[in-house]
Amino acid sequence: MQNKIKFALIGCGAISKKHTESLKRIPEAEIIAVCDANPEIASSVGKTNNVPYYASYKEMTEKEDIDVFSILTPSGTHSKIIIDLVQYGRHFVVEKPFTLRLSDADNIIEACDTTGSMLFVVQQNRFNPPIVKLKEALINGRFGKIVLATVRVRWCRRQEYYDQKKWRGTWV
Repeated sequence: MQNKIKFALIGCGAISKKHTESLKRIPEAEIIAVCDANPEIASSVGKTNNVPYYASYKEMTEKEDIDVFSILTPSGTHSKIIIDLVQYGRHFVVEKPFTLRLSDADNIIEACDTTGSMLFVVQQNRFNPPIVKLKEALINGRFGKIVLATVRVRWCRRQEYYDQKKWRGTWV
């Protein structure tokens, strides 16, 4: 049997549950460690998943043999974490957006190219029912031969979404 791909989660907030559930459904993947700046949250998620837990991703990286980092922290922290960890030549799954500044995106892409690290940004909307139906229609030829297309995605978050977490809608 081929070795499993070893994932470490950085950030154990609400989205981490979706990641752990998804990874557990992939026979070739395993979660080997979790990390959160809040030690109580890290402990809870680590114990739930029966893996070591850390409050420092640098300490976790030194102690664990990780293939892929899943960056699940507040959006304003993604760039720093990736830049801190890209030197290890590991791969990244990161919640969107992977950065908030174009200059950070350029630096991250260059660093990943240099180390051979792959960077995957989560775009879960492809599983939303309207998108699934659109793909089915395309596959079934419903629109005929497409020679040009434009897409406009209207995205609206009500204030209640931002009020749920103090980091939402910030640069932090």
